[in-house]
Amino acid sequence: MRIGIMGGTFDPIHHGHLLIAEQAREGMNLDQVWFIPAGDPPHKRHKTITSAKHRLHMVQLATENHPYFQVKDIEIKRSGPSYTLLTIQEFTEQYPDAQFFLIMGEDMVKNLPEWYKIEEILQYVQIIGLHRPGTKADDIPDYVDKHVCWIEDAVEIRLSSTFVQKQVRLGKSVRYMVPDLVDQYIKEQGLYGS
Repeated sequence: MRIGIMGGTFDPIHHGHLLIAEQAREGMNLDQVWFIPAGDPPHKRHKTITSAKHRLHMVQLATENHPYFQVKDIEIKRSGPSYTLLTIQEFTEQYPDAQFFLIMGEDMVKNLPEWYKIEEILQYVQIIGLHRPGTKADDIPDYVDKHVCWIEDAVEIRLSSTFVQKQVRLGKSVRYMVPDLVDQYIKEQGLYGS
């Protein structure tokens, strides 16, 4: 089984995340894409993030009607920093016959050399990187680049969770930025100052 892993803080999940996952699934013939909300993202240690309970629920709402998308709470259940290496190691032990791929945009591929124990991660997975039209990822070390399968001319939505949060705080609509059920949940729970 070919499984794509889409990790992130998802604070909140938005259509850009879902589009990347779907393009990777189709482009690499993945059987499933697993969304992994980070419990304690090490790169956001000094930032305030929404509780894991809310972030997990929003990802579940966003993916519930997609037959190939699943949500795994492995990093939320595990204490300590949400390091990708630990998650990948656990998945490969639980599913020894599966082939795992990390899904990310070009900007994240460029940051891979900074990841915790990236060389070990690359022993377990291949990277699916999505190129924006007319761009080429430069400055990626060979030891990383040889593990990247690029999907060329990927459609990109220039949207971030931070932008969605800001729109909500300003009392503006986030319709068409997030799935309707996520929009409704944000309002019901009063997230991001709504």
